[in-house]
Amino acid sequence: MKPEIRERARRRLDTKFNLIRPVEQFAQPPKGWVRAIRDALGMSLRQLGDRLGMAAQSVKDIEESEAYGTIQLKTLRRVAEALDCVVVYALVPKSSLTEMVDRRAREIALQALGRVSHSMALEDQQVDRDFEVRVQRYIASAITERNLWDSQ
Repeated sequence: MKPEIRERARRRLDTKFNLIRPVEQFAQPPKGWVRAIRDALGMSLRQLGDRLGMAAQSVKDIEESEAYGTIQLKTLRRVAEALDCVVVYALVPKSSLTEMVDRRAREIALQALGRVSHSMALEDQQVDRDFEVRVQRYIASAITERNLWDSQ
């Protein structure tokens, strides 16, 4: 994928993610979404079990597995359907994707330029006065998105 296309994709995703921030507003209820919705609807374990074609104890096990974070997406989708709901699944970055890429590029540049600056200081050579310009130049010339996430 070309860098311009990847950058546009990042911006599009960042726009979508901004619509659901802060993510804390979607925090799972203590006993899980299935239990919270079932209780709010006034539906018993047996009644939901009938809709799913399973015993009430199995529904209870599903609710517990959701609350513990061990439920399978396939099972959650099936229960959601029985509750006339949909499952919304997302990975939401802690910061914007653009910020993540910029921060990573800066980390790599600082590591590389830090080694150069240290070597130059040891050799008693003058280090460039405008370090930030050097960082930006290094990012533009030496870092590609292809190697951005390689281990350092």
